[in-house]
Amino acid sequence: MATRLGSVISNITKMDFSDRFGPGWDRASVFWVLVRMVCCWCRGYWLRWQMKSFRGMVLIGKGVTVRQAGYLSAGRNFVAQDHCEINCLSTKGIVFGDKVTVGSYAIIRPTNLYGGEPGLGLKVGDNSSIGPYAYIGCSGYIEIGNNVMMSPRVSIYSENHVFEDVSKPMITQGVRRSFVKIEDDCWIASNAVILAGVTIGKGSVVAAGSIVTKDVPSYSVVGGNPAKIIKTRKEPLTNKRKL
Repeated sequence: MATRLGSVISNITKMDFSDRFGPGWDRASVFWVLVRMVCCWCRGYWLRWQMKSFRGMVLIGKGVTVRQAGYLSAGRNFVAQDHCEINCLSTKGIVFGDKVTVGSYAIIRPTNLYGGEPGLGLKVGDNSSIGPYAYIGCSGYIEIGNNVMMSPRVSIYSENHVFEDVSKPMITQGVRRSFVKIEDDCWIASNAVILAGVTIGKGSVVAAGSIVTKDVPSYSVVGGNPAKIIKTRKEPLTNKRKL
């Protein structure tokens, strides 16, 4: 019965749930998933007409804040989970690919909420997710590739405060914008911090609690503060290198 209900949801939403409602799902649980999705769809229905563009369903959880939605573009089946905050005002916009999820209580902020120069923005590829309680400071440009997994409480910063002049308060010296790029098929584990000017290569893993200050080569596993290469996914486990 759960499988049949899953098929009904797939037919209604045009999303593939074939791998989500197996034998462990009872009929009531699948039903309430459907109810929650209908509520999210209703919220998304009103939002999508404010957006710059969309190509499929927009599912919006309860308590979600989306500001300046005219700068927001989304592909098929975009999900913003409960109480996340997406601020969209930016020169390049906020662009989400297909099947992108923004987790509960995550914050995406390219521009100060109370004025100031607009930031550059954010692009997220297909099948990628921003984890719960993440902070994405995209005043500089942040680009996240396809199939990127982001665990809870990840922070990404694409700018630095200017502090060279000791005769002035740092708060008055402004910021220096940069970038962050995360290539395809990466896993950023919980509480990792990625600082401005960093590129994380394809297929890499950033361990929990890491502070990434330098580029990460493709297919590397890095960890620590500052993050260093622990191993490479393309070589034996005993072959270690330094970042």
